[in-house]
Amino acid sequence: MKAKRIGLYAVVVLLLLFLFIFPLDAYVSKPGGAYDLAPIVEVEGGDVNDVGTFNLMTISIGKATPFSYVASKFSDRMKILEVNKVRRDGENDKEYNIRQKKLMSDSQFNAITVAFERVGIPVDITYDGVFVVSVLTGGAADGKLEVGDKIRKIDGEQLQESGQFASKISGKGKGDKVTLTVDRDSEQKDVDLVLSEIPNQEGRVGLGVQFQEDRELSTNPKVDIHTAEIGGPSAGLMFTLQIMNQLMDEDLTKGYNIAGTGEMLADGTVGRIGGADFKVIAADREGIEIFFAPDDYLSDQVINANPGIKTNYQEAVKMAEKIGTKMKIVPVRTIDDALAYLRGLPEK
Repeated sequence: MKAKRIGLYAVVVLLLLFLFIFPLDAYVSKPGGAYDLAPIVEVEGGDVNDVGTFNLMTISIGKATPFSYVASKFSDRMKILEVNKVRRDGENDKEYNIRQKKLMSDSQFNAITVAFERVGIPVDITYDGVFVVSVLTGGAADGKLEVGDKIRKIDGEQLQESGQFASKISGKGKGDKVTLTVDRDSEQKDVDLVLSEIPNQEGRVGLGVQFQEDRELSTNPKVDIHTAEIGGPSAGLMFTLQIMNQLMDEDLTKGYNIAGTGEMLADGTVGRIGGADFKVIAADREGIEIFFAPDDYLSDQVINANPGIKTNYQEAVKMAEKIGTKMKIVPVRTIDDALAYLRGLPEK
């Protein structure tokens, strides 16, 4: 009898472990939280005597389990995401985290630049080489370069301007050798490569990497943004507003608790992001009064390829109506839309 009881307990424990811990080949997303940007964004000598708050919103994403997979079918606060909606093909944990951090870094870069431009303060941007975004399996750089590498020199020549790296590579042919000086894990090293055909691109020769410009931004006053483990580009709009609020004597919050989401593009456009609906849930739970949502433009091509797709603003409004929140959902296409709305608000 005792042996049967032990056996039953063991089965129950194994079942619970399977239901709650066994990872599926999918992800589950949930509403995250709201984070007051006052202690996160620090403008040297900036005005911090504001009554209201600007807040960034997050969602939680983790590996799905059998329990969360089933639970998501009965809850509007959980959503299953296929792997290809979260990670790129062949991307491992380290590469995913590097990409998310890079998206956050770019978001901060654009937020600072746009904020300073809007208040009329110049910024200094320096080209500093290229950042490796992905490495193709079977390409010349496979096993040599890594996602996150920063390429500073090519054949001993310092990279100092946009287009220089691509021009140097395109001037070489199959079998040509190239030496790249890269920064990796706080160390600098030389990497020797031999150019070859790019996988699945017959006739094209190169390194088999995707890259983007690596730039340094210098401002006066200095800006520091402390985001710890938060990744992705979606806090860009709120970073921009918080930076502007500290640069000016004017209190843009007017005493309200304000949140929002949206990538900040270099021209001031507010870009589409994921999870707008879950961020509305989190914002309502945290007592947010006003929520900015990207009113992103959807082309006919995008609509035809994604039947039923909605703008972030439409997603946010739908969820706001569903949960019955009194929070005001405000559509924005540019930083100027957000500023115009804020300046039209009465003081609270």
